[in-house]
Amino acid sequence: MSEAVGRQLELSVLAQYLGHKFKDLSLLDQALRHSSFVHEQPETGPSNERLEFLGDAVLALTVSHLLLGAFPADSEGELSKRRSALVNTQQLAALARQMNLGVHLLLGRGEEQQGGREKTSLLADALEAVLAAVFLDGGLKAAKAFTKRWFADLLAAPEAVAWRDDKTALQEFTQAQVKKSPTYRLIEESGPDHARCFRVEVRLGRQVLGQGEGRTKKQAEQMAARLALAFLKEKPEQL
Repeated sequence: MSEAVGRQLELSVLAQYLGHKFKDLSLLDQALRHSSFVHEQPETGPSNERLEFLGDAVLALTVSHLLLGAFPADSEGELSKRRSALVNTQQLAALARQMNLGVHLLLGRGEEQQGGREKTSLLADALEAVLAAVFLDGGLKAAKAFTKRWFADLLAAPEAVAWRDDKTALQEFTQAQVKKSPTYRLIEESGPDHARCFRVEVRLGRQVLGQGEGRTKKQAEQMAARLALAFLKEKPEQL
């Protein structure tokens, strides 16, 4: 079996698992083609960066539509908080792992050696690119069906998602315990302009409590706060 035929079979199996029958499997292939792979093999076609850009917008639209139906009594502010919790980088990466997207990514040698298949930001980007591929292949109806399939369990069990503001929760916790507020510092910024990735650390005094990453500094800070709060509740003696 040739490499091309093997890839087609691999993508067909993945598409079946994802729940969308692609008319054009090359879209799914592109969604899983990281820029590091294209840099090494430019003849393979474009990377998934443009699809990430589109997928971000499609995700916001389809998740918003689901939330309107699931929480008819919620205010605009409450719906915004729910959407932010559902589409943050950490949550998207968790869903991407459920979809086994990491296994199917096309990565350059350097990214492969650095554990790219498990990188939170890379997996979240891949999920958005896949959603864009579904949208381009089957339209908005298909994109809505895809989003509903993979986000339905989270909507049915909202306790599984952190709807609260994690930065506020962490500040309230540290103020109550030691009368101090945490501080946040940007330690890394990477990625193309339309798909930046920010890494932030949160400190209490000189002690680093956690690190988070996201498409915006705010998302990265929220993830850092969430991880720090979990750390302190598990090991309160660290305070």
